Amino acid sequence: MTKDIKQTLYLFQYKNGYRYNSDSLVLYDFISTFKPKGKILDVGSGSGILGLLLKRDFPNISLTQIDIQSSNIELTCKSAKKNNLDSKVLHADVRECRFSKKFDFIVTNPPFYHKGSQKSKNEDLKVSRYADMLPFNELCIAVSQNLKPRGSFIFCYDAEQIDCLLNILIKNRFKVNYMRFVHTKENKKASIVLIHAKKSSKSLCKILPPIYMNSNEVEYIYKNTKTESLLCLS
Repeated sequence: MTKDIKQTLYLFQYKNGYRYNSDSLVLYDFISTFKPKGKILDVGSGSGILGLLLKRDFPNISLTQIDIQSSNIELTCKSAKKNNLDSKVLHADVRECRFSKKFDFIVTNPPFYHKGSQKSKNEDLKVSRYADMLPFNELCIAVSQNLKPRGSFIFCYDAEQIDCLLNILIKNRFKVNYMRFVHTKENKKASIVLIHAKKSSKSLCKILPPIYMNSNEVEYIYKNTKTESLLCLS
């Protein structure tokens, strides 16, 4: 039996806007290990990369993507149409949303640059990058309100803020089930952390082996995701 050959995922991006990077690809690979199913919410969809990769590789999921920026909604819609992938795309602030039917998985690559970072003058980039545009505690409350009991919340974040993340997750009745740190090189400190948390879970936390961005594993992730950027001119 031959393996299914994945179709390239085409993603529209603006020349001067926020552009997806390796964080989204590594996060997607992490999410895929949990075999997502049911209703999935992709928060802060951007170009659509995270949710559309999941829909391509797990076609039976019901995908909803949400973003606060109209420019990103345009990208998500164009990318979904280009790849013939079904997604319900919403222009809204997740903090103001109460969905009638809760989700099995909520996934996100949220803005996490901290207050000390020098901010871009580009307003779209500010919203996409900086944590004060969507504080993690506010994101966590919104996720808790829209996630099924024992549903999965999977995301990446700045590794140096791990103490704050864990404190906020616990306050919102989440338990971290899996955690994996990402390093640029073996002799460098972790740059981001990948977290799989569940509501009201009693499982112990498993710290998975680290990811090194210069490794064969990451080279495989790049090849396996098969993404290609397209310039959005409008």
